[in-house]
Amino acid sequence: MVDPGNWFFRQRRWRGGTASMDGDLPGVRSVHRALDLLERFDDEHPQWTLAELTAASGLPKTTVLRLVMTLEQRGLVAATGRGRYAIGPGFLRWSRLSSASMEIPPAVRAAMGKLATDTGETVNLYIRVGRTRVCLAQAQGTLSVRHTIPVGAALPLWSGAASKVLLSDPPLLAADPSVIDDVAGDSPYGAGFAQKLRAEAAATGDGGVAITHGERELGASGVSVAVRRADGRVVAAVGIGGPTTRFNDQRLPAYVSAVRLCAATIVATGWSGFSAA
Repeated sequence: MVDPGNWFFRQRRWRGGTASMDGDLPGVRSVHRALDLLERFDDEHPQWTLAELTAASGLPKTTVLRLVMTLEQRGLVAATGRGRYAIGPGFLRWSRLSSASMEIPPAVRAAMGKLATDTGETVNLYIRVGRTRVCLAQAQGTLSVRHTIPVGAALPLWSGAASKVLLSDPPLLAADPSVIDDVAGDSPYGAGFAQKLRAEAAATGDGGVAITHGERELGASGVSVAVRRADGRVVAAVGIGGPTTRFNDQRLPAYVSAVRLCAATIVATGWSGFSAA
């Protein structure tokens, strides 16, 4: 089940570590600004002061104050004392709705559980949300040394096997040709990284599988395969992750076969994903 506390629409575009919210995205600018403030609350930053939000967002202090006051009035943020703010109780109603609507069918969870049992590695199911990939569901591996992330966590699209899979979706690239450039701009490698990322996404689309070693976290590897709708659209990426020492030449062929089988089983259930992008 998705952790609603991490379920924000992360569609900002970063330039030099500061969100650019003036004309980058279609829609109402004030709404984008409010959502940008909200999505800064996460597991690592559960509370912020007005000064910290102002510095992190790059917005004028008066704008941040107005936005926070409005969000507080609607119960979306709450003062916790000493000038600090946290996510408010107003999200509780939406969290129940989100948890219910984003529930993963038992047949999909069964396929993920079998993959975890067969490989011993932790299984994750990701979808794309804006410029991030969000872990929608997880099946814990059976081995004592494992690599896991919180369900509901939003990770960058510039790294990891699941990212290559999600970026290989032809309709996505047709609808938003600049997406890979924007994702590459979020990376620590700069805009020049786009050419490499585009080639990796294309190779993933051709081969149907992505394998990465140490891209997001040193010592961690992953294998991921696309979950496609009947029309070919990539709706999710399912894969396994674990210590790089286990993702060696001897084990990888079996890992790839097992992940492919899991993806095919999920597709056979008729699950068509969620439109969260």
